[in-house]
Amino acid sequence: MVTEPATKLIGIEEHFLTPAIEHAWHAIGLEAADPSVAYHQGAFGRRLVDLADERLALMDETGLDVQVLSLTTPALHDLGSESVELARRTNDALAEAVARHPTRFQAMATLPVSMPDEAAIELERCVSTLGFKGTMLCGRVGMRHLDDQAFAPVLDCAAALGVPVLLHPRTPPAPVREAYYAGFSPIVDAAFATVGLGWHYDAGIQFLRLVLAGTFDRLPNLQVILGHWGELVLFYAERLAVMDRVADLSNPIAHYLRHNLYVTASGMFLPHYLERAMAVVGPDRLLFSTDYPYQYREGGDARRFLAGCGLNDADKAAFAHGNWLRLTGYASALRS
Repeated sequence: MVTEPATKLIGIEEHFLTPAIEHAWHAIGLEAADPSVAYHQGAFGRRLVDLADERLALMDETGLDVQVLSLTTPALHDLGSESVELARRTNDALAEAVARHPTRFQAMATLPVSMPDEAAIELERCVSTLGFKGTMLCGRVGMRHLDDQAFAPVLDCAAALGVPVLLHPRTPPAPVREAYYAGFSPIVDAAFATVGLGWHYDAGIQFLRLVLAGTFDRLPNLQVILGHWGELVLFYAERLAVMDRVADLSNPIAHYLRHNLYVTASGMFLPHYLERAMAVVGPDRLLFSTDYPYQYREGGDARRFLAGCGLNDADKAAFAHGNWLRLTGYASALRS
């Protein structure tokens, strides 16, 4: 295992955006279908597109040594065949940013998920040629869930390469929003369906669909990362176990939580959430992240949480950087 100083702090869910992707969203009117598109404005918008001075300064301020960069939601999931070239250009630009600051940045591949075969080819290129650490997906493409057989090439490729899939929230589809999250003011409806709750149910459900579809029986080495301390899944682990009686799986659901799932903080610096994650997935499956720029707070926030999180020195080092280095070391070994 690579030895790193105990104080090294790697944030594995830190976001960016490019003007070209934002233009592509607006070209199809995505802001009307997905209210989260409007969140990428003001200071958030400025910080998302910056991969240099301001980002590095705020990393220093909060105490973060390394950011693992991933495209913000809803990524390229709503774009069609044009997303193939857009993904390639985005990844090339990201690789250039990493090359300019190799000790500060790592990267997760942006994929044209609506074109699964092309997405698998791009993931292979990003990992094998550009040195990326994994990929970020936003679950559904339209009304097709990630466990749909159409997306098997992407998951197969990630498993074969030994790289993790960061499963990020996205806004629930319109019928779900209308049934469960509507009836208030437009701004409350949007917040309820996204950052307040809907995002997190959507991401957690996507992971559980992978479990129930037998994805991890077929790909036992596939590793998925859920942000926000497990996107609600961990808090219902005991209740989920009821499905062991009916699910046609090789193992209890708890097995997949401890063997195929990593969880990360996403800037939710709450010790009692950390304790719950420890209890369900164990200390070797905890990853640090700040969910930049959305959860950025002044005052050395990241470093203060690490210092006071209550973990012993070994578990603290694993949380800060060791688990990420172990998780991504397999891919590095394949390329060496």
